[in-house]
Amino acid sequence: MKIAADSLEQLIRRSVEPMGFELVGIEYLARAGSNGLLRVYIDHPDGIDVGDCASVSRQISGVLDVEDPIAGNYDLEVSSPGLDRPLFSREHFARFAGSRVKLETREKIDGRHRFKGLLKGVSDGDILIEVDGEEFALPFDQVEKARLVPEF
Repeated sequence: MKIAADSLEQLIRRSVEPMGFELVGIEYLARAGSNGLLRVYIDHPDGIDVGDCASVSRQISGVLDVEDPIAGNYDLEVSSPGLDRPLFSREHFARFAGSRVKLETREKIDGRHRFKGLLKGVSDGDILIEVDGEEFALPFDQVEKARLVPEF
């Protein structure tokens, strides 16, 4: 990418929020042998439908065409966060305390990279998760990816 992820997120946020949507987060995935993928997750208190995703995609595409923040070719995908909602910020972890989550860390913590359990919340910048009756405090900056685990 030509610009930092935070700058890209702010650029997209300035397009999405005036339309009445929450920018949940963005992911950029480099794909060998093909275009990269810029995935943008949006949400709204009344839910998201295909028309919402199409409108936001058109808006973002125009801004990205003008600003050209990503080097090379990429595909743009706009979607709702879904039932297995990704968690991107400390605010997300606090908001969904009490939910089941699965997450991966960049480096091993207590001998493991993967944690699946009950999200307890956030304390002093750490993500608190209970796994099999044991509570772990994971530094937020070590969380590579995290998602809610849907319960039916």
